Amino acid sequence: MVQATRDGEARSGEARPGEVSSEWEILRRAQHGDEAAWRDLVARYRTRLVAIALLVTRSAAVADDVVQETYVRALRAAIKHSEGTVQAYLGTIAYRLALKETQRARRHIAWDGVDAATADPDPLDAVLTNERDRHVFAAIRGLEAGHRDVLVLRFYGGQSYEEIATLLHVPLGTVKSRIHYAVRSCRKRLREEGFLE
Repeated sequence: MVQATRDGEARSGEARPGEVSSEWEILRRAQHGDEAAWRDLVARYRTRLVAIALLVTRSAAVADDVVQETYVRALRAAIKHSEGTVQAYLGTIAYRLALKETQRARRHIAWDGVDAATADPDPLDAVLTNERDRHVFAAIRGLEAGHRDVLVLRFYGGQSYEEIATLLHVPLGTVKSRIHYAVRSCRKRLREEGFLE
């Protein structure tokens, strides 16, 4: 990764502390109509946001709407800080919107009797490019909601354990144990399916 320093010279290597603030600067520029910054935001985070929304809603159409609404809200938000990462910030918005849509869909049954949240035959196909990814996502989707959500927020949303505890209103130890259990369960399933040794 190459990034410009204050004096204009390029530097490369691991992520630097300044890169977090540059993420926030990209978001701020996008909020002020910078089209290149907008494209950069979408390129950096869309895939992970889609994954969060798909794993929570199980619907490609709903996930797409959630991601679009996530960007709309982020662009309209008055950002007063640059703590954490933009990925975690956007992931939190997407997660909350996906939960809201899932709860709304549970209350609404389509006229033909098909649950709107599961009407799509295989919503992950649009994001997943190989068989192993499909099995990983299937293992994650097979988890109990509490375990699935912490895993999704940690690995796709980029939230810290502390951020997840705050977001879900659970103790930090609960977050850690749920992630441990979720990872162990997914590994077991993937071993049984021959994707891990």
